[in-house]
Amino acid sequence: MEPVALRTERLVLSIPTEADADAITAGCQDPEVPRWTTIPSPYSRQNAVEFIDLVSGWWADGVETVWAIRKDGELAGMVGLHRITTHPHGGEAEIGYWGIAAFRGQGIMTEAARAVVDFAFDELKLARLAWRAVVGNTPSARTARALGFRYEGLLRQGLTGPRGRDDGWVAGLLASDDRTPVPWPVLSS
Repeated sequence: MEPVALRTERLVLSIPTEADADAITAGCQDPEVPRWTTIPSPYSRQNAVEFIDLVSGWWADGVETVWAIRKDGELAGMVGLHRITTHPHGGEAEIGYWGIAAFRGQGIMTEAARAVVDFAFDELKLARLAWRAVVGNTPSARTARALGFRYEGLLRQGLTGPRGRDDGWVAGLLASDDRTPVPWPVLSS
């Protein structure tokens, strides 16, 4: 699959390039990023260069679609569809994202992820999207809920990463779902 750029009111989502390596490296120094994701820690510029190369291969193979989120030309984070599968009755994928600290709290991740959800359902014709996060990652859960994901449960020791196994929250969104946010039992507001 050829990389596709997505645009929203405030953002441009495009494939990360080598010009993003320093910004990706800097963003991954924030302890909140490795705390909640599977990125290496410590994170080096070489990790960023290797990630950028992987993204190109994923797009080419059609197994993952990862975008750099840009606001006014500045890297604001990453968002992607992971483990994309196809099926005659509609495929599925898992959405994942992380944001640069300076851009948090501005609705940027929700805006970017909404464009990716639309792409998944409208362009890739997927039937279902999954969302998973380490228990306690409330900002990610709030974003998923705002996108219309429905909380589906707890995966005991169900997530693995460089630091071992973690309990995970899981949610899903169907192409046919009304995307109006609904209450989640793990979120108070």
